Amino acid sequence: MGRAHKGRDSWERPARRGGQRRRQVFVFTEGKVTEPSYLDILKDKGVPHADKVPVEMHIANRKADSGRKPLDLVEQAIKLKHEEDRKAKRAKLEAKYLPAVWCLFDHDRYKYIRDALEEAEKAGIGVAFSYPCFEVWRLAHYKPVSGSFAGVCDGAAARLPFQRGSQDARTPKVVLPHQLLGRYETARKNAEQMNSRHAAHVAKWDRDPYTDVHEFVENALHIATY
Repeated sequence: MGRAHKGRDSWERPARRGGQRRRQVFVFTEGKVTEPSYLDILKDKGVPHADKVPVEMHIANRKADSGRKPLDLVEQAIKLKHEEDRKAKRAKLEAKYLPAVWCLFDHDRYKYIRDALEEAEKAGIGVAFSYPCFEVWRLAHYKPVSGSFAGVCDGAAARLPFQRGSQDARTPKVVLPHQLLGRYETARKNAEQMNSRHAAHVAKWDRDPYTDVHEFVENALHIATY
């Protein structure tokens, strides 16, 4: 994964001689800065699982200026999935190489968040979801996360250690490599502990705080650590 080429190459062409075909994963992000900067770090620095199919990731809406609300993302993802599924069928790809389409979005008090999550599930679109926002996942790289944020993202962002009196505070929305690298195992452990505090009957969109970004990292991108 860390050696993948940037850009959207044609996955329908044969794998390079001596190389291995990659599974294509397309990601729609709600944010224009935070999530893409995080994904770029995964692409450059992520350590892939040795026993899984290599992945080539594409940020499908990197340049989009609109259509970034969760339900809009899901609708775009469904359309792209139909296109990619048709290509995969024509190419007669093995199941392990079939393309996947994901969305990364937050609760962030969005009115139709339940609809977005349910529509994605019905269409086979993966979702990496955080409540109240992606900063919960960033925070998990540093410390356990507990207590409700009452749906307000600023509460999570304010706890980030590099936001106080550091040079990083000048660009708070940008995720930088030194804020993450070497901390993945801590983040996953903290996220799993946080999520386990919610009763099973509580719907995902009502779990505050919550994040399952680590599942996306491992199951969609086949990254073992970073």
